[in-house]
Amino acid sequence: MFRDLLKTLGPCLLLLSIATANAQSDFYRSSQHDYRVETVAEGLVQPWSMAWLPGGDMLVTEKPGRLRIVRDGRLLPEAVPGVPEVFYEGQGGLFDVVPHPQFSDNRWVYLTFAKPVDNTSTTAIVRGRLENDRLTNVVEVFAAQATGFGHYGGKLVFDGEGYMFLTLGDRMAPPVGELTEHPAQDLSNHQGVVVRLHEDGSVPDDNPFAGDSNALPEIWSYGHRSPQGLAIHPITGDLWESEHGPQGGDEINLIEPGNNYGWPVVGRGVNYGAFGRPIHVGISEEGMTAPTRFWVPSIAASGLMIYSGDKFPAWNGSIFSGALAGEQLARLHMDDDYRRVIVEETLAYGMGRIRDVRQGPDGYIYLAISDRQGQPTAVVRLEPADD
Repeated sequence: MFRDLLKTLGPCLLLLSIATANAQSDFYRSSQHDYRVETVAEGLVQPWSMAWLPGGDMLVTEKPGRLRIVRDGRLLPEAVPGVPEVFYEGQGGLFDVVPHPQFSDNRWVYLTFAKPVDNTSTTAIVRGRLENDRLTNVVEVFAAQATGFGHYGGKLVFDGEGYMFLTLGDRMAPPVGELTEHPAQDLSNHQGVVVRLHEDGSVPDDNPFAGDSNALPEIWSYGHRSPQGLAIHPITGDLWESEHGPQGGDEINLIEPGNNYGWPVVGRGVNYGAFGRPIHVGISEEGMTAPTRFWVPSIAASGLMIYSGDKFPAWNGSIFSGALAGEQLARLHMDDDYRRVIVEETLAYGMGRIRDVRQGPDGYIYLAISDRQGQPTAVVRLEPADD
């Protein structure tokens, strides 16, 4: 009789188990920490970056050109006024938001964005005073000597020593002719570089190319394609960068001053070619720095963060990279020197296109879920399952 009952109820029990799993789909398991995903803010359009102010407010940039505030768990209905005009087309838009390290004293907030220039655009930095939910005294502190409609870069970090670093893409310059003559291999422009600046936009005199008459003095590293993430390691102070490769070969790079990271001479992807015929690139070349980690096929690596909080102690020192096409969060567990990847773990899979990943002041991990179509999306938070 019991067997007959099982035959009758079996399909129902299977459906019930599937429904239960779906109902608990915001809970995830990992090798070291089980976690759940909680929604922080909805109704955003293409959220691109997140940052926190000392009082607890969270700032979120929307790619179309709006700066938003999440206060006490609620997205304020009005965007912050005072944001400069943004070139919102293709890959262009409003990118990073970064408060000054001494924000409590000076109220400075830095924004990176695609700046309209005649009929094209470039990547620029402005800073302004954020008071009473308004941005005032906005001044431009840097504009790249490179124009185009894609591969803007736009990631900005402070190192805590009075310097800031900005990523700049190769502006989709096609790799034709002699690859060593590509703009990303040419130090006389800002295509495919990381630049180092003082907080006011002036150039440090100890930059690696500051005394070279054939190079722009802002350049810290070069040979990059399409940088998507930038982060300072909180333990070592090292600068890490992520970038897109062509049809494969996304990279995580440890950035050292003056180094050439190879694009388009070397890479693990297959470059786009005329009439759909791919152009292969080499995987190594003397004098060019190899990536610490690469992905083939691409995951479309995005924002970058190194965890240092207390909510997920086993993840301390790990590098986290979002992914757009891959719709995942990659955790890279490092060796004892935090310079070599030992193992990779996939987290937050199937939640959508992850544009940015940040550690909040509460020690939780925040993700900006975006998409190409500009439909309202969300900021979510990873919390320990047993919180």
